[in-house]
Amino acid sequence: MELRQLRYFVRVVELGSMGRAARELGLVPSALSQQISRLEGELATRLLQRTATGVIPTDAGLAFWRQAQMALRHADQAVVAAREARLSGAVSIGFAPSTASLLARPFIAAMHDRYPDVRLHLVESLSGHLAGMLNARLLDLAVLFQTDSGRHWSVLPLLDEKLFVVARPDLVSDRQPRQPMTVAEAARLPLAMPSKTHGLRILVDAAFDRAGVEPDIALEIDGLTTLMNTVIDTPIATIQPGVAAGGMHEGRLCLYPLDDPYLFRRNVVTSVSDDELSPAALAARVVLADLMRTLVRDGHWPGATIHES
Repeated sequence: MELRQLRYFVRVVELGSMGRAARELGLVPSALSQQISRLEGELATRLLQRTATGVIPTDAGLAFWRQAQMALRHADQAVVAAREARLSGAVSIGFAPSTASLLARPFIAAMHDRYPDVRLHLVESLSGHLAGMLNARLLDLAVLFQTDSGRHWSVLPLLDEKLFVVARPDLVSDRQPRQPMTVAEAARLPLAMPSKTHGLRILVDAAFDRAGVEPDIALEIDGLTTLMNTVIDTPIATIQPGVAAGGMHEGRLCLYPLDDPYLFRRNVVTSVSDDELSPAALAARVVLADLMRTLVRDGHWPGATIHES
């Protein structure tokens, strides 16, 4: 099996057409078809199925395509690493918006100091979308809040975040900032929350169910920046981890910890399996985990405690 055969196969799957792939690769279609046939013969299985509009991968072809992408990526990184003495390559990492607001900048700085030749690609998105990108091998690492043990992932639980009622001080004038609030008390406030499919909303709704109360959900907003700006501009509260009220919102919003021992969000550093990670990605994971622990120990991650496995 040759690397060029993997490149040919990956491009055919991406374009869904043998003819288009041949033109892009600078081959005649018969030569490309012959290379794919040799690959299928070596694997003793059919990788592509012809359709009226082109070609699509079989189940075996789809599985092979995913691993071929990873093999080509590592081969490219190996070439770069061979040309440079220091650790190099590319690493793609996903953060949820609230996590990115605290973690992204110091992580970029730490990686630049320790591994200046490693190129970073950061993606900010919802935890569920990041999980899908990991499965599609579009990310090397991600900080997630929910994991599925059935996937072939490397999972490192790192910290647990308390959830807070976040509001302007004039909305909660009967108590001091950082004074705990019961779930029943929070339910009586007008709340802006993510929609019901959001992982955080699922946690909060479960807490309301345990308390036997019906919350006053006045707004549903799927977007952290818009949600927090609404809480600043409107007499409305939200329930979020402490990092959501940091940065540009610090000093204008108050945090009231919710008095529910089961209401927390676990942060898990998740990656594709270790044998699929490049040396640069393995190094980035160590830097990320060390940084997260340091931020918690130094008191820069509000309401977070280090998870003890």
